[in-house]
Amino acid sequence: MEVNNGRRNVEMKSEHIPDWTKLNLDCLFDIFSRLSIQERCVAPMLVCKTWMNVCKDPFLNSVFDLEVWFLSSIETSNRWTPKFSEKVDSILMSVAEWSEGGLKEIRVRHCTDQSLLYVADRCPNLEVLWVKHCPKVTDESMRKIALKCPKIMELDISSSYEISRECMEVLGKNCKNLQIVKKNYVYPTEVSRFESYENYMENLSIFTLGNIDAYVISRYMQHVKHLELRFSTMTDKGFASICKHCVNLEYLDLSGSRNLTMDGVINGISSLKNLKEIKKPNCTAFFYIDLF
Repeated sequence: MEVNNGRRNVEMKSEHIPDWTKLNLDCLFDIFSRLSIQERCVAPMLVCKTWMNVCKDPFLNSVFDLEVWFLSSIETSNRWTPKFSEKVDSILMSVAEWSEGGLKEIRVRHCTDQSLLYVADRCPNLEVLWVKHCPKVTDESMRKIALKCPKIMELDISSSYEISRECMEVLGKNCKNLQIVKKNYVYPTEVSRFESYENYMENLSIFTLGNIDAYVISRYMQHVKHLELRFSTMTDKGFASICKHCVNLEYLDLSGSRNLTMDGVINGISSLKNLKEIKKPNCTAFFYIDLF
């Protein structure tokens, strides 16, 4: 009798354990939409076929954002390895495929031309593209992005030095809706190699592989409202050209731009009637620390 009672108790308890794999689709979409792409890939996709299919639904793959993970991750040394870039490329290409053309936002680091070429062919509705700290992203993929993704409104190519000024011109010509442009030069890990911050600034040109051409911005990105050029080597003349033609500017970040003078900045922004916030070239006050 005791054995039988034990079995009955076990059976009764098992009947009260919910079968999470049988949740209706509305509940699954609601739950999975609260998870990041990393969380969906390492957990629910591995539970059952139904959950995997939900995770691959275009509704959940309109945004590919790894920025929070990059900023919160402590381990950074392996990010510069080919193996790490292959993993990032693989995830990005999967999301592009699952989105069925609906991918609108990409925020990523350490991807390569391979994944961006794949995106360009499949995601014409792309509106936001962050590819900062991507040394393997070149003009090859970015030109194709410019030609096939003309709806881009926000572009961040900070510290991606293989993207040329000529390619920036192509982006400006084809992406007429660009309102946010970021091309910052950031070297937080290099500062420790110098005796002082001033010594670091004197040697900054050693590491700078390319600079924003103010002419490209003022000529082909005139609708920009938010512009970041941290540690740019732009001069007062270049800045004046930007202020003259980009009259809709509301936000400017010029932190660490050592070739700009205070007089040049003041004279330039005097014509920007919509300007709401500016970070001036005062390096000490606005030194920017970023994580690779």
